[in-house]
Amino acid sequence: MSFVRYIFFFFVFLCQSQTPYPQDFFSSPLKQTLVLSGTFAELRTNHFHSGIDIKTNGKEGLAVYTAAAGYVSRIKVSRYGYGKALYINHSNGYTSVYAHLQKFSSEIEAYVKAKQYQNESFEIQLFPARGDLKIEANTVVAFSGNTGGSSGPHLHFEIRDKQERPINPMLFGIEVKDTTKPVIYDLFAYPLSEESHIEGQRKRKKIRVIKQSDGNYKTETIKAHGSIGFGIISNDRQDAAPNKNGVALIRSYFNGIKSLEVDFKRFSFDETKHLNRYIDYAYYRNKKQRIQKLFIEKNNPLSLFTFKENNGQINIKDDTNGVVSIEIKDYKGNESFLKIPINGEEIALPPRPDIAPDFTLINAEKAMTIREGLVWVNIPANSFYEDVPIDFKVYNDTLKLHKSTIPLKKSIDINFNIEKYTDTDAKNLFIGSVSDYGKLYHAPTKRKGDTLTTRTKYLGTYTLGSDNEGPDITPENFKDGSWISYQRYLKIKISDDISGINNYRATLNGNWILMEYDPKTNRLTHDFEDGIINSTENNLKLIVTDNVGNSTKFEATFYRKITD
Repeated sequence: MSFVRYIFFFFVFLCQSQTPYPQDFFSSPLKQTLVLSGTFAELRTNHFHSGIDIKTNGKEGLAVYTAAAGYVSRIKVSRYGYGKALYINHSNGYTSVYAHLQKFSSEIEAYVKAKQYQNESFEIQLFPARGDLKIEANTVVAFSGNTGGSSGPHLHFEIRDKQERPINPMLFGIEVKDTTKPVIYDLFAYPLSEESHIEGQRKRKKIRVIKQSDGNYKTETIKAHGSIGFGIISNDRQDAAPNKNGVALIRSYFNGIKSLEVDFKRFSFDETKHLNRYIDYAYYRNKKQRIQKLFIEKNNPLSLFTFKENNGQINIKDDTNGVVSIEIKDYKGNESFLKIPINGEEIALPPRPDIAPDFTLINAEKAMTIREGLVWVNIPANSFYEDVPIDFKVYNDTLKLHKSTIPLKKSIDINFNIEKYTDTDAKNLFIGSVSDYGKLYHAPTKRKGDTLTTRTKYLGTYTLGSDNEGPDITPENFKDGSWISYQRYLKIKISDDISGINNYRATLNGNWILMEYDPKTNRLTHDFEDGIINSTENNLKLIVTDNVGNSTKFEATFYRKITD
């Protein structure tokens, strides 16, 4: 090999091996072999997953270590979302995030509880000054848990850049064992123009996927014509976990030439909502499976598309043959391939059916209000991704706003005039969404005069609900008049089956006490180690309010020995 060629190949190898992300700065936040239940940017409800979910063997209370030295820049405690979450800024400009925590380390826990008592609020968001909570490398900063919107014990871990964009933590050298190829379950073909068809059909068509002995996939030859696109249902498996995780990279090719690349290494929170434009949203709402569309439709701004030739659309001409190839990789480089042979065949297509005459045509670029009787919907400009006809009907106090199969880009306002109700009845009313199974769910409702309004990003059925009953309150580990000297926690169940819990306030001997609320278990918990009890006889008062404003008061007396 000549010296010049050697230098060339060495330079290429060097460029390919380099990464813009530091490989030896961050360490694992758990001192165990990492096994993931969720991967970065995998598809979740209305968003891409912004971190990795690390399994904790179904347990809570594992020590969580800072991934690098830094300082605590943000702490958030919420009943939903990330639950208890910690944000640490580092010297290289990155931020590490630890979420769904059971509790913080002793210093941080004391800092947070002092602020909670000062603000008389369990839910709180804090932004400590740079010098308040400095953290050394390899220091325990918290303990893993199951708080917030977590569906099971685990640690959610993120790394964000200076622009607050989450980045795949695996890019920083954090290791997870994975030698398993991604799996391709289903393939769908889409006609994308008036003259296009797939096997003589003008609508989405499922194509049978055949797995080969080498682990790759193929389909039988399909007949098509015009501009078409494809979509897949696929996920990744890791060696030590059965979870169906997201993939890291998807590429599609037509006759060997790349047409689209989707790289899941980084995104911004501003764009994550556009996941609903990336997937086949109607299929997801009906089948609860996410088809990833390998073509880009109008008003899809996702930065995940790192290459796009003709927006991934493929033009099939009459009497021509071609092959579409789809390549799917996980982060560790395991890859699967799918080959789709296509024969071009132009055929005469029947005319498209007319739009139902009673449907309302939405002009996506214009603001509009649609009204019937005492119900109206305010639609800001660009709330929809494209012009679309929708079914808008009102029956008594029920609004049918199409089906929840069209994604919205912005929120819209649904309004009900309630002037026909008496003041007594009106105060208990709220707007609720009705599920496909007929269950009513409270939608956040505001009242101004005789108008109830809810803001939503979902089409579907909405109606007026009424709630005139206060929440239920049940002591769980004590009774009125009981001694509970050897209990560490005070536990109370609260629930409201109609409009849901809005807020609560607990006092002990007239002083506010911290009670942590877990909506998954409907439990309020007070930790006696907060150290605010200084008397044997203790009078507890708890007031819980639902989302309509009904309140229930609970009072009890209990006794505890006072020790020095």
